[in-house]
Amino acid sequence: MLQLIGVVVKDVSSRTSPWPTGPQLIDDTRHRQNSGSGQTLIYAFASMRIASTKISPLADAAVRLRRQQIRRSLRAMKFSPALKGNASKRGSPAGNAHSARSRTVLTSLLFLSVFSTIGGRLVWFGLSAQNQTDGMFVSSIPVTDRPDIVDRNGQVLATDLKTASLYAEPRRIVDADEATEAVLTVLPQLDPGTLYKKLDSKAGFAWLSRGLTPMQQQAIFNLGVPGIGFRTERRRFYPGGAEAAHILGLTNIDNQGISGMEKYLDDSGFRALQTTGLASSDGLSAFKLSIDRNVQHVVHEELVRALKEYRAIAAGGVVLDVDTGEVIAMASVPDYDLNEPGNAPLKKENLNRMSAGTFEMGSTFKIFTTAMALDFGVVSINSRVDTSPFHVAGHTFKEFHNEGNSLSVPDIFKYSSNVGSAREADMVGVDRHQEFLTRLGLLSKMQTELPEVAMPTQPKTWKKINSMTIAFGHGVSTTPLNTAVAAAALINGGYYIPPTFLPRSEEEAKAVRRKVAEPRTSLDMRAIFKLNGEEGTGRQADVPGYHVGGKTGTAEKVENGRYNHNKRFNAFVGAFPIDKPRYIVMSIIDEPQVEKGKPNAQAGWNAAPMVGNMVRRAASFLHVQPTFGEVGRDLMRGY
Repeated sequence: MLQLIGVVVKDVSSRTSPWPTGPQLIDDTRHRQNSGSGQTLIYAFASMRIASTKISPLADAAVRLRRQQIRRSLRAMKFSPALKGNASKRGSPAGNAHSARSRTVLTSLLFLSVFSTIGGRLVWFGLSAQNQTDGMFVSSIPVTDRPDIVDRNGQVLATDLKTASLYAEPRRIVDADEATEAVLTVLPQLDPGTLYKKLDSKAGFAWLSRGLTPMQQQAIFNLGVPGIGFRTERRRFYPGGAEAAHILGLTNIDNQGISGMEKYLDDSGFRALQTTGLASSDGLSAFKLSIDRNVQHVVHEELVRALKEYRAIAAGGVVLDVDTGEVIAMASVPDYDLNEPGNAPLKKENLNRMSAGTFEMGSTFKIFTTAMALDFGVVSINSRVDTSPFHVAGHTFKEFHNEGNSLSVPDIFKYSSNVGSAREADMVGVDRHQEFLTRLGLLSKMQTELPEVAMPTQPKTWKKINSMTIAFGHGVSTTPLNTAVAAAALINGGYYIPPTFLPRSEEEAKAVRRKVAEPRTSLDMRAIFKLNGEEGTGRQADVPGYHVGGKTGTAEKVENGRYNHNKRFNAFVGAFPIDKPRYIVMSIIDEPQVEKGKPNAQAGWNAAPMVGNMVRRAASFLHVQPTFGEVGRDLMRGY
């Protein structure tokens, strides 16, 4: 050990700079021999430094203070009563012998203490971090990565980045006041009182700030404050920012999923692996979703545009594969940047309206009323239904726009007849009506991976008046995603397929689907969707070549138990290509205002064009080729 220290001292003494440029241990031990008394005083000074090109004045002051403390301790030893008592015995041979033994023992103990401390420090250097400077170091404690989240094509939606977090060892803080002032120059957002209490405590460890930027880390490092350091942690990064905020969800400060698919990932076993230490970053494969990032971008961008254009308070949209139940894209705005969420997830306006909000869906419910009447056989596609006004339980049912005293089943859909829909529900009956909507999942909490799913509401007791108003979308509240999934079941051949945010093949879908309607009903509904897209309220959603069919819905909002005629919740449920549907595309727009040059703010003037824009831009990403009939094929061949 003495040889080792000697080598270190010699190496240091040969340097021209008063401070080393690398991890060195300086033994500044000086011996002064008092020949009169034979007493040896030992002054031992030790200091440890990490490689640094710039030494903080505060760090130098700390070192000088420590040396003064050592000097005072040694002076106290020199003039202590015990030593004086020993000196009085020097007059006799026995006293001199005793004094010599005492000096020898004291000297040996001091040497043993000093070199044990130095040896322990050297061992600690070897076992701990690579570099240490002024009490600041980067922890080598391993932090487990989360797996990347990718879309169906392997594009990254969420990944981990290394970040530094600042902590303190208060017991090693020399001056809490100065340390507080220094840290606040870099992190002014910290509360000064709280920071001072942490630094002035006797605790062994305290977090000061998590998730520093590289610039902040370097600035704090340059302060050279003893007793503070950095720990390398993981922080989630979302390349798309806000684009898929309500699907991906968030992680907390400890990088644990707390919402969305991040929470689903943890609840599915990843958190257990983290807890037991079995989660290895080398063995983690990417977590793939059913989302297509390109389609997600289109949907989100169209919603942001619609929010501004129609001066609405919120908007939402979803693209759903009708054969597999995969959610290809889903968004709700307002939303927030996942990289800087703050308290945005807690704000009411940032609710995920597509799956976590329930609404009266208005005339989109006529999709289910028409299908129900056809499926139970109370009408056929060629039937005519009385649409003249009538009274039930003190309420009068009449048309918003009177198109005659009777309409065909397709025309009830096309003209969005409330009276015709109420008559269809009356023919089916209250009990069968409730059972059919339950069969389609409209009255039940959706079973899917996304944690944020709301429970639909319905009357405690269904009466005839309830059934008739529910037929055109008043009296029941459900989520837009429930609505889209139920609509998919009526145009995919009659099968309800639970929605999923994970990849699912058609074979896997067949294993979980259940029949809810007859194939004939599904074919009739496709024809009715097509008619409304070409001639009815869905004309603004149709895109040449892609043949979008569907149904609009304009519902007056309930406030203080009454319907407000000036506030609407609009929606459009579309399917394309309608001759052989592959996707449901749905939009919602909350409290839209009348657009300049338009007659009103009903769904045909806002929700329907939103779906048309989504289809126009996303069809190529969905691998849907446009068709233009025989003339179009001839033109393409000629080109």
